Amino acid sequence: MDVRLLLISVLLGLSRAQLDGNECTKASAQSCGECIQAGEKCGWCTDEDFLKQGEQKSTRCDEIEALIKKGCSKASIEDPRGTVTVNKNQSLTDRTQDGVKLKPDQITQIQPQKLTLDLRSGEAQTFNLTFKRAEDYPIDLYYLMDLSYSMKDDLENVKNLGTDLMFEMQKITSDFRIGFGSFVEKTVMPYISTTPAKLLNPCTSDQNCTSPFSYKNVLSLTADGSQFNNLVSKQQISGNLDSPEGGFDAIMQVTVCANQIGWRNVTRLLVFSTDAGFHFAGDGKLGGIVLPNDGKCHLQENMYTMSHYYDYPSIAHLVQKLSENNIQTIFAVTEEFQPVYQELKNLIPKSAVGTLSSDSGNVIKLIIDAYNSLSSEIILENSRLPEGVSISYISHCKNGVSEKGENGRKCSNISIGDQVTFEVAVTAKGCPSKGKSETIKIKPLGFTEEVEIVLNFICECECHEDGIPNSPACHFGNGTLECGACRCNEGRIGRVCECSKDEVRTEDLDANCRMDNGTDICSNNGDCVCGTCECKKRDNPEERYSGKFCECDNFNCDRSNNKLCGGHGRCECRKCICDANYTGSACDCSLDPSTCLASNKQICNGRGTCECGVCKCTDTKFQGPTCEICPTCPGVCTEHKDCVQCRAFGTGDKKDTCEKECSYFNLIIKKKKEELPQPNDQPYINHCKERDANDCWFFFTYATKNDSTVEVHVAEELECPSGPDIIPIVAGVVAGIVLIGLALLLIWKLLMIIHDRREFAKFEKEKMNAKWDAGENPIYKSAVTTVVNPKYEGK
Repeated sequence: MDVRLLLISVLLGLSRAQLDGNECTKASAQSCGECIQAGEKCGWCTDEDFLKQGEQKSTRCDEIEALIKKGCSKASIEDPRGTVTVNKNQSLTDRTQDGVKLKPDQITQIQPQKLTLDLRSGEAQTFNLTFKRAEDYPIDLYYLMDLSYSMKDDLENVKNLGTDLMFEMQKITSDFRIGFGSFVEKTVMPYISTTPAKLLNPCTSDQNCTSPFSYKNVLSLTADGSQFNNLVSKQQISGNLDSPEGGFDAIMQVTVCANQIGWRNVTRLLVFSTDAGFHFAGDGKLGGIVLPNDGKCHLQENMYTMSHYYDYPSIAHLVQKLSENNIQTIFAVTEEFQPVYQELKNLIPKSAVGTLSSDSGNVIKLIIDAYNSLSSEIILENSRLPEGVSISYISHCKNGVSEKGENGRKCSNISIGDQVTFEVAVTAKGCPSKGKSETIKIKPLGFTEEVEIVLNFICECECHEDGIPNSPACHFGNGTLECGACRCNEGRIGRVCECSKDEVRTEDLDANCRMDNGTDICSNNGDCVCGTCECKKRDNPEERYSGKFCECDNFNCDRSNNKLCGGHGRCECRKCICDANYTGSACDCSLDPSTCLASNKQICNGRGTCECGVCKCTDTKFQGPTCEICPTCPGVCTEHKDCVQCRAFGTGDKKDTCEKECSYFNLIIKKKKEELPQPNDQPYINHCKERDANDCWFFFTYATKNDSTVEVHVAEELECPSGPDIIPIVAGVVAGIVLIGLALLLIWKLLMIIHDRREFAKFEKEKMNAKWDAGENPIYKSAVTTVVNPKYEGK
């Protein structure tokens, strides 16, 4: 999208979808049938007077809501819808019902069985398919074995396979049949030796081998396991030259030769047993074989007779035939070739690969495991779809698991008796070229049952059948009046087929498309067709040119707030047609006074006028959207306090001039403030509380009625403050002083105790550190005087 166009779309509030148009207008449909094929949301207006002058016929085709906005009634809009009809809906059954064992073709595992869908272009039709695995469902198993020399030891173990496998399969179903076939290789060089001796015995001289062959049906499907053992025990090994085998030829013949093999419409299993790879389409050129495999049965006396004539089938060809014949393949191969056949399994739906032991000793367990794996998975497949038809699946499997896309086609881990549902949606785009009806089929892979779906395409409107050929409304019968518009006969043109392609001259017609003899054809907004202006279409389908000369449009009117006609009108011929309660060139002037109501329910608070939904305040002191804001005005309570006080109590500053200045309101006296009006009693009321000269509070309410009268309710009872109680105050002060003194004494005592303890500790420390001298004090004189008696002799 161009940057300028994107910028314009942002400014105009248009979405990307509006700028790009829609599928209905882009289709430029010339008939109702073309219109409904353009998309599921498209409708066609059949009202003959719907088109305005200058509008093209394709203007009748648009989305339903757009047509209604343009003035087309719902009854005049053709909008056919698709339907789903269930034609056959038999109930799901098991093998045994009411004690009676049903035949295979009487068992129902998928429901419903036939539907009819009426498809409208672009509209999906959805239905549910239910599948339930039936108990004791019959099984046909064909064992196809490679009999080249390397499989000699495997043949010995397979000889007793019939009765043993029959015994094991009886645990799964009571109706089991088994068959046997073998293959080697194409009977031409270089796949086998064509010397006479090697054609008789391709093995070494000491080995007794049978002549080489491509494919042989040894035993058609039978319920006699002993017959299987008897015939297989008589088989002999053969031989070939190259390692890959011709197994694909054998698979093709087993698949398409249903009568010779004996396939029933039950579960069909093909066990393919080999220890080698495979040849496929193109390998036949080595033997000079260039004709592609024709996918037809060529068994004569149970032998494939055209191996030397047709090439090997391709993998895609095999997949197609296996699917068409509901055959599930089990590849029983040796470990060496597991990767090869695993890749092949990924290409063939409903197939399995099992590892075969060197002597095929585990073949029964391999078959049982592979069958359980295959039967536990349900995969839906549909036949080739008609052109323009698509199909989608949503699976609803066990344990509430749902999947979409490719995984929506299948459910896994399905046991016998389990029921699963698939939600199928079929969508058509346009109508098929072949006709109005097609048939497709849906079936679970590996099962013979299928659902038939008949597709009927809605290619024309119902009004198409009521068309009036050669209608006078189409310029003297030059067209068919169909669905409100003329469908012109061959060679006629114009909105009502008024012109012939061969008889008109451009110069003459252009003069009729100029307004006021001007030079612009159709005002440069349209094309002159057959002397009549057909106006151009705009990228935005909401915008239209109209008028005889395309001089009008619905998008070039005045705008307000970036909205065409302010969002309150419609644009007709470049002029706004305003909605009710709006006026002005851009419909931006509202006549609704509700936006001007103030909180007191007065228009602009009684202090202004309401113009285009906006208040114009006449009192210069007031401002705001409803003239209620007055920055310089006192509050309502303060403003009327003095008048209320003088009239109710005879006091206040205005008591002397009360009658003169304060008679503008009705006074109503109440005894208590609780009796004053509450906010819910009147639309708007002010509750006031003011103080008088005695410091007493008085209460009143101030309210303005709808008739502009003022009503004041005053409570007689005043709230005056009481004097202080002296005794508690004095007692408190004294108690406080005493408590403070005691606290100070306690603090002083605590500080002294701390100081004494610090001094004593300091003294003790110095005492410990003191060093004392033991000498005598020289100035010391003893207080003891010793006197000796001279006469004493000691006796």
